[in-house]
Amino acid sequence: MNAGIKSEMATGTIAMLSLSLFSCVKPLARQAIMLPKKTKRILFLGDSITAHGLYAAYVETGVDLHDKNQPFTFINCGLSSETVSGLSEPDHADGAFPRPDLHERLGRVLAQIKPDVVFACYGMNDGIYLPPDEARFRAFQAGMQSLQESVAAAGATMIHVTSPVYDDFLGKNPQYSEVLAAQAAWLLEKRRDGWNVIDVYGPMAAFLSKQRKLDPQFKLAEDGVHPGPLGHWLIAKEILASLGLSQAADCQDVEALVATHPKGQAILRLITEREESLRDAWLTTTGHKRPGLNPGLPLALAEAKSQEIHAAIQSLIVPTTPTSAQPTQK
Repeated sequence: MNAGIKSEMATGTIAMLSLSLFSCVKPLARQAIMLPKKTKRILFLGDSITAHGLYAAYVETGVDLHDKNQPFTFINCGLSSETVSGLSEPDHADGAFPRPDLHERLGRVLAQIKPDVVFACYGMNDGIYLPPDEARFRAFQAGMQSLQESVAAAGATMIHVTSPVYDDFLGKNPQYSEVLAAQAAWLLEKRRDGWNVIDVYGPMAAFLSKQRKLDPQFKLAEDGVHPGPLGHWLIAKEILASLGLSQAADCQDVEALVATHPKGQAILRLITEREESLRDAWLTTTGHKRPGLNPGLPLALAEAKSQEIHAAIQSLIVPTTPTSAQPTQK
């Protein structure tokens, strides 16, 4: 048999196996989450998917466009390579550095940023890309429990976001989607203990399954891990829906979201610029153990820039009506 045909058959088999796994993941009902009335600072924590900034910017854009009276400041403090489990591969980054552990910096982040609400999206790195294992699963559970308790002790509201989907078809780690599915299922069970949990794994897996039936080569993430803009929108969509912003969440994609306002594209661009500037400044100010990141502006300059951008955003969202010119006195 021709080698190319064999390769295509093997690829098709893998695609069908991953499709079968995604098909058995059923999204659960969304949990309605009410932010405290006095909420002002909203913090995003997570690994490189959060640090990339897209879904956080989409959430802020949806809130700004459809809840114009909100007083929130959004701060993205996601850190690439980070875990909540404290685990790392021996050869992570070719042995250059171990994965950062959220708990090494969490106390400083909470004390200095003083958030009212914390969104945290972990899990993708926490099984360190190995098959299911009870010890690694317990480390993830313990890390999440500690995160929940630390945020509560700081007087903030904790909102967990399950990991995005891992694509076995494109990734290099067979069975890793099973690890993330188990993590998501455990987190969702914690709703019974009063935890706020937004499920993005289930909806993303269902979406991927549906699209794969139409196109076996469809992908949300080129590498199976890091979602592109559509994947980030699916994450933002679930967060917006849980917060009750149905008008924003009902948009098919981020292009449809920004199209709901005549200046939507410009607003999203400014929000992204503001979040990136604050992210870099706050990561440097609070400290971390991930080498190679942009140190950004000094915090005072980043916050001043943030205020200027915020004013520009507000002027686009609710433009001021120019007053009629007064006749010249003669």
